[in-house]
Amino acid sequence: MAMVPAFGQYTIQRGDDLIRMEDTKAKIVVHYQPTKNAAFQMLVNGKNIIRYPYQTPEEFKARGGNLLGVPLLWPWANRLDEGAFWANGKKYTFNLDIGVIGRGGRGGRGGQAANPATPPPPPPPLIPIHGFLSNATQWELVEAKADANSVWVTSRLDFYKYPDWMAQFPFAHTLEMTYRLKGGSLEVFTKINNLSTQPMPVTIGFHPYFVLSDSTREEWTFGIAAKTHWLLAPNKIPTGETQPIEKYIPGQPQGAALKGLVIDDVFTDLVRDASGKATMWMQGKQQRIEVAFGPNYKTAVVYSPGPPNNEFIAYEPMAGITNAMNAAQKGQYKELQSVEAGKSWQETFWITPKGF
Repeated sequence: MAMVPAFGQYTIQRGDDLIRMEDTKAKIVVHYQPTKNAAFQMLVNGKNIIRYPYQTPEEFKARGGNLLGVPLLWPWANRLDEGAFWANGKKYTFNLDIGVIGRGGRGGRGGQAANPATPPPPPPPLIPIHGFLSNATQWELVEAKADANSVWVTSRLDFYKYPDWMAQFPFAHTLEMTYRLKGGSLEVFTKINNLSTQPMPVTIGFHPYFVLSDSTREEWTFGIAAKTHWLLAPNKIPTGETQPIEKYIPGQPQGAALKGLVIDDVFTDLVRDASGKATMWMQGKQQRIEVAFGPNYKTAVVYSPGPPNNEFIAYEPMAGITNAMNAAQKGQYKELQSVEAGKSWQETFWITPKGF
């Protein structure tokens, strides 16, 4: 790797489709893949806090994979209840022949009958999930620098240049993202620039997977800084009904033991501090990870399936609830965000490790 000039505690190295950022004082190293705009590994005092099942960055590049890193969910986060979305009072139906819209994932389409002599049953309704940019390789690196205050990488994706994407989500726009190590935290900043002539719905989200190494999942405690839990249908789509969070998980939002719990749920009415941040946390014996959501992340989806699947918690910053665009059209959701023509939407979330 080539070393870019260091500034005090912050250093950055650039290699072949790999950037290494370091905060030497906080003992944090972040590995970043520019073509995918992927922060796929975050080491704190040598211990990884973001799920990463590979031995080397080269193995990650070769194999890719799911359930790791900090995946971007766009143009929608989590599920939609049909193969279409609503915006500005108009229904936009996906063209499945193009092949951009995935059919898998939690709540995705099922398989066909095993016996070829038996006509297959009708497939279950398509539940599009996580948008279609999680593995996009069209990102362009704009900047990779360090100064006396931080080290960062910034990348840009010109969504409007790609016809297949525009056919599915016909709002011309660009995305700019910056991953910044500063003061012991990783900041993840996103800016969406609406280049179209109409308001564009914003239902962006991220899906970071967090792990602790000083204890097992059954020993972890966790906190969800929210007041409201949304009831879900079997396909994980919110029904429109809600309940207080403490009725669903006693002890929240102050905290609770994770032992014995399986969580894949939607929470709103986030509890914020004076700066507008809502902080989720997970705690082991000494290790702790805090994930703070900026004000425009109005929803937290929390996912932790538990053993024997994976020992992690995903705290997902989301601009709106699952199925926000379609739920808003039905009158079930009142906080759908949008960005006016020619304007921008932006927000940050922060990952802060402690006790490592």
